[in-house]
Amino acid sequence: MKSNSRRSFLQLAATLGALAPATKAPAESTAPLPALPSVKFGKFEVSRLIVGSNPLYGYSHFNRTLDQLMREWYTQDRKMEVLHACERHGIDTWQLHYNDQPVEDFKRYRAEGGKMQLILLADFALMKDPKLLPEVAKLGPLGIGHHGNRTDERFRNGEKGKIKDFLKAVRDTGVMVGLSTHNPAVIDTAEGEGWDVDYYQCCLYRVPRTPEEARAEFGESPIGETFMEKDPERMCRMIRQTKKPCLAFKLFGAGRASGDSAQVERAFRFALNGIKPTDAVIVGMYPRFKDEVRENTDLVRRILTAA
Repeated sequence: MKSNSRRSFLQLAATLGALAPATKAPAESTAPLPALPSVKFGKFEVSRLIVGSNPLYGYSHFNRTLDQLMREWYTQDRKMEVLHACERHGIDTWQLHYNDQPVEDFKRYRAEGGKMQLILLADFALMKDPKLLPEVAKLGPLGIGHHGNRTDERFRNGEKGKIKDFLKAVRDTGVMVGLSTHNPAVIDTAEGEGWDVDYYQCCLYRVPRTPEEARAEFGESPIGETFMEKDPERMCRMIRQTKKPCLAFKLFGAGRASGDSAQVERAFRFALNGIKPTDAVIVGMYPRFKDEVRENTDLVRRILTAA
């Protein structure tokens, strides 16, 4: 009995050995790849693919389980590895939410020789106290944007004055003035009323619709955040109507439209064809199960080179 068991074990081991690769996959080269296509952004230039920050800090916009998985996987060291990989693959700009930990991560990234430019999205304490803006501007961001959720809330509540007061405070720091929103009507109003804005951050999905707004528009309200099929078309139409630079984000509906490589490519193609040639896209990276940095940068190069 023991002999037969041993013989079976050896046969299984031989089979598995035959199926195993002969050599390990080579480690990724640390040599930088050619720069991605870029666009003018005020007096600067930014790559047309900008890395976002939501996955790094566990903002999945899906559920709390995925939030926690992202936070557990993204150790401080892994954040640095992914950011440096983005830079090697030709991304030259990082869009970062303002908060204590992200700022510390940016400082560490710089200390490690990271050279990606910074675009800040105001959040947390900075939205509550714009008096912090002069100190925040010392980080050297290209621009600081009014946070999209706060924009939509204030717009809904008739508090446009609060938005414009914040934009003026950003202008006083000397950096570019940004306005983030999920609602095309906000951009339409800002353009029509001549708000002092240099660029827009535009979510392709109008995620923060209230249940009442969703019912009024569609006759029912979803469970959770609102990701509607035609929202990207609605936002892209508005993006094309403004001459100001736009940074489009949530191309994949917070992962809902990234089930396989073909779906990822369709989402990239839709966004890059739907926005202006002078605009860029912001994409968060969570390369836990595949090399998203390489896949995303290769796709953008291929799409834009063919165009």
